[in-house]
Amino acid sequence: MTTTLNDLIEVDPAPEPPAKPVKAGLLDPRQLLRSVPDALRKLDPRVMWRNPVMFIVEVGAVFTTVLSMAQPSLFAWLITIWLWLTVVFANLAEAVAEGRGKAQAATLRSARQDTVAHLTDGRDIAAPQLQQGDLVIVEAGQVIPGDGDVVEGIASVDESAITGESAPVIRESGGDRSAVTGGTRVLSDRIVVRITQRPGESFVDRMIALVEGANRQKTPNEIALNILLAALTIIFLLAVVTLQPLAIFSKAYQAAAPDTAALDGHGVTGIVLVSLLVCLIPTTIGALLSAIGIAGMDRLVQRNVLAMSGRAVEAAGDVNTLLLDKTGTITLGNRQAASFVPLQGVDPEVLAEAARLSSLADETPEGRSIVALAGGGDVPAPASAQWVPFSAQTRMSGVDLGGRRIRKGAASAVLKWAGVRDAEVDEIVDRISSGGGTPLVVAENDRVLGVIHLKDVVKPGMRERFGEMRRMGIRTVMITGDNPRTAAAIAAEAGVDDFLAEATPEDKIAYIRTEQQGGRLVAMTGDGTNDAPALAQADVGVAMNTGTSAAKEAGNMVDLDSDPTKLIEIVEIGKQLLITRGALTTFSIANDIAKYFAIIPAMFAAVYPGLDTLNIMRLHSPGSAILSAVVFNAIVIVFLIPLALRGVRYRPSSASRLLSRNLLIYGLGGVVAPFLGIKLIDLLIQLIPGI
Repeated sequence: MTTTLNDLIEVDPAPEPPAKPVKAGLLDPRQLLRSVPDALRKLDPRVMWRNPVMFIVEVGAVFTTVLSMAQPSLFAWLITIWLWLTVVFANLAEAVAEGRGKAQAATLRSARQDTVAHLTDGRDIAAPQLQQGDLVIVEAGQVIPGDGDVVEGIASVDESAITGESAPVIRESGGDRSAVTGGTRVLSDRIVVRITQRPGESFVDRMIALVEGANRQKTPNEIALNILLAALTIIFLLAVVTLQPLAIFSKAYQAAAPDTAALDGHGVTGIVLVSLLVCLIPTTIGALLSAIGIAGMDRLVQRNVLAMSGRAVEAAGDVNTLLLDKTGTITLGNRQAASFVPLQGVDPEVLAEAARLSSLADETPEGRSIVALAGGGDVPAPASAQWVPFSAQTRMSGVDLGGRRIRKGAASAVLKWAGVRDAEVDEIVDRISSGGGTPLVVAENDRVLGVIHLKDVVKPGMRERFGEMRRMGIRTVMITGDNPRTAAAIAAEAGVDDFLAEATPEDKIAYIRTEQQGGRLVAMTGDGTNDAPALAQADVGVAMNTGTSAAKEAGNMVDLDSDPTKLIEIVEIGKQLLITRGALTTFSIANDIAKYFAIIPAMFAAVYPGLDTLNIMRLHSPGSAILSAVVFNAIVIVFLIPLALRGVRYRPSSASRLLSRNLLIYGLGGVVAPFLGIKLIDLLIQLIPGI
């Protein structure tokens, strides 16, 4: 993991504020209205059968519609209407989630246009006709016709149509910033691009399909929960279907409660049984489950992260080990001058002045920080100065001013240039290196003046973020090319749990495999071709959009902002998805309890009067009790749609505390809320004559 000059130039040295926790967005009420037509179209049984719970509700609604037409009554039609509304509200939750994705897809489509590709052999063809391996020339003002890698030249590229960021980025041949995306525009210079996409499978095409939900596959946990919900539905269906035959066989059959005229007749008994079934099965979570999954991917897209599958989002919520690059992720990426350490007998002002003079022509962040620390940023450079630029061969830079020859650089190089050996210098250099810093020795002519202490600046708030990860049970590992002593010092300052020093691609993939063999899920970021094997091996591999095509193909997520620290936020979003699903499942099962107290006494109290003691809400009549339960069952879905879309707010904590909080808020709340809601609806229904 070597820091290049491009890394130093492109990383903003300004301190970044601590990353904020994942917060929920607000639901646009207008989106509900725009999604109603889509919700109605989803009533098609060929669509509904994919959700077994709501498919049973739709079948029940059809059944009650037929019975209501055969034996019309106000009670029958009200039950029928609310059963249909239950299905529509469930479809509305999914339609709203998909609608937000379609709005994002419309923005992405604006990035695609009828572009002409100028091949290097002189031919001009339409962009859709490009094949893998074609070489395309793109000049200033032209749109890049397809995904590929820059193989010649360097250019400034406007990627705002993809990332939403207005600032242009640099793309150049070689290195880890060679990948370009079709639909972006070259602002300056000229580049030659080798096309890497297959026809019809561009990056933008995949993004559109993913945010629209066309390629969304259910995650393993979602599939397992669907199976559980389907099993519960079948069990309750069998129980309800057998009630009437058993009642007839036991001579306990009674078509309706004697004190409620609205329940007269065998047809109405069928409607009551359907109402019982709908209130027994877990309709709330069945209605919202798909919307929760879509919204989880949507939250990532809102943060400019493209997840290649819902499985990756879910895996992010279960991650145990987080692998993070040091440079640009944990540290700012630019070493800063922290102090001047003069040798014995050297005036600190003399060392500071020599360091300033040797750095006036150094435009790297390190050079600018040395000038700033010396306090001479506004002092102009001497006119007679002859600058000595840094080179990999000499490993030092400096200035010649008449008889003064000043150099700064690596200790061994400067000491060799000055022709001296100094034990004091060696001791200072070792001390700085052991503390995680970088020592630059300063010498004038044949005299060593002292050492500049360059320090990797850890981003503000990182220790707190890693503390949050630790409370979540996630182990953080810093990956760096530094030597072990320097890596240990940075790791201690940042607060990570472990580090991998002098890391090679083979070291990374071996580390990931070791963690996975221990039953842990691993997440990591990367941008280079050398990161591709590790990204492919990791359970959550987040590739940077500025990286190579190989890295983006290997990862299962792509960060369009190319911000490595976003991996922490991705993990939080994944956990928020799992917590939201668990919370609403808890609420759904809990609120069924109140429905049982409402509908079961209403159905059987006439046959078994002792059951009337279960009517603790003292509902007005059997008819109003049944109708109140069905109405609440439908309305609660609408109230929970915003929560399903924005997600339950996530707070880093241990698994036991999260479970306790979940049971307290959504378990107890799921029990109490229906009692209040059903009773309130019952009071309103009493105003309707004939119920």
